[in-house]
Amino acid sequence: MQMQFPPIKPRLSFWQLWNMSFGFFGIQFGFALQNANTSRIFSTLGANADDLPLFWLAAPVTGLLVQPVIGYLSDNTWHPFWGRRRPFFFLGAILATVAMFMMPNSSSLWMAVFVLWMMDASINVSMEPFRAFVGDKLHPTQQTSGFAMQTFFIGCGSVIASLLPTIFTEWFNVSNIPVGGGIPDTVRYSFYAGGLAFIGAVSWTVITTRETPPEDMTAFRAEVEKRKGTLSALREIFKGFTTMPRTMVQLASVSFFSWLALFTMWVNTTPAVAENVFGTVDAQSAAFQSAGNWVGVMFAVYNGVSAIAAFILPVIARRTNRKMTHLACLVIGGISLASIFFITQKEMLLIPMVGVGIAWASILTVPYAILAGALPAQRMGFYMGVFNFFVVIPQIIGGLILGPISAALLGGRPVATLLLAGACMAIGGLLTVFVNDKGEQTA
Repeated sequence: MQMQFPPIKPRLSFWQLWNMSFGFFGIQFGFALQNANTSRIFSTLGANADDLPLFWLAAPVTGLLVQPVIGYLSDNTWHPFWGRRRPFFFLGAILATVAMFMMPNSSSLWMAVFVLWMMDASINVSMEPFRAFVGDKLHPTQQTSGFAMQTFFIGCGSVIASLLPTIFTEWFNVSNIPVGGGIPDTVRYSFYAGGLAFIGAVSWTVITTRETPPEDMTAFRAEVEKRKGTLSALREIFKGFTTMPRTMVQLASVSFFSWLALFTMWVNTTPAVAENVFGTVDAQSAAFQSAGNWVGVMFAVYNGVSAIAAFILPVIARRTNRKMTHLACLVIGGISLASIFFITQKEMLLIPMVGVGIAWASILTVPYAILAGALPAQRMGFYMGVFNFFVVIPQIIGGLILGPISAALLGGRPVATLLLAGACMAIGGLLTVFVNDKGEQTA
């Protein structure tokens, strides 16, 4: 028996969209601190530049395991108070907050790697249901706007989080120097603030937003009963690869190259800027830590641009189409990312971050809007989780091959890998041409 859901979804007001998306402000606070500071923390604790991609594997591997499972579980959950997705928002927020307090207090490299696993898994528990939340609640004509609102909060959270170490250094005179091989106070205080922002923002969405129950609760419970059991869940998750809608398969290749480029950027920007602009490879030096702060400023710029672009992209997509919008954004981002190789003045590094921000806004908005229009409503969380495989698999591959490629072909220079990242992002854009956007007319 097929589960039944309300056939017509009402259009939501601006503030309803705001409330249901606000939790992403906190989620991205966590991701931005992770993306801007993980290589810095690992390097400070003794990691070599060539080994950084391998240590970063913790993040994509946890996403690979967690998101499909959480998507499957949230599809098959209903509670009279908590609803379908909100229990997972809240549980993930609690666990992520604990991990964010632990991360900057890591006493060894291996402890930091372990805490990264814990932190990334927890963030994924919160994040995955948010993608399905848009598909659950919004009429097709509002889905692009819904994902754009999420992207706006992702940008806002990321800007503040990325700037926090610099704010603590320059506004509050907090020490930015590692003492005894430990993590600088600026980074520790930033993670504490991030943990509080995470739990606060997610709690706001949980409190202010309600979910619509299945129209036929008896049919829903019968379907859930049929899917009970770990083996049944695993069978369905792996079966998802063979039953993916055609549009989802086409988007997979676009996602692969986009996220390989992003992973390469996140891993290599700090050591690249430290060597190419600040003239040091010594992670214990004041210059390296200053480079880490400047990378936070760079990442704040691209996230700030993405927050603004999030509201412009739906307008451009309506006047052209979503595919061409995404293609243009990724090509701009790829050229911008590659240009970092040629820049040796720190202020000039902010210019390519504008292009990267345009690409980032599109990556977080357009593919998910296209995907939501191609997925069955009753399996939205499940397929969004399966699609995450094409977000994390390229990062896992990057973690395994970027170090050897850099050592063998690029002279071990992190800045040279950013040329490769730019090429990958542009390729992802070109592959958008082959995507069939079923919901194009309602975007």
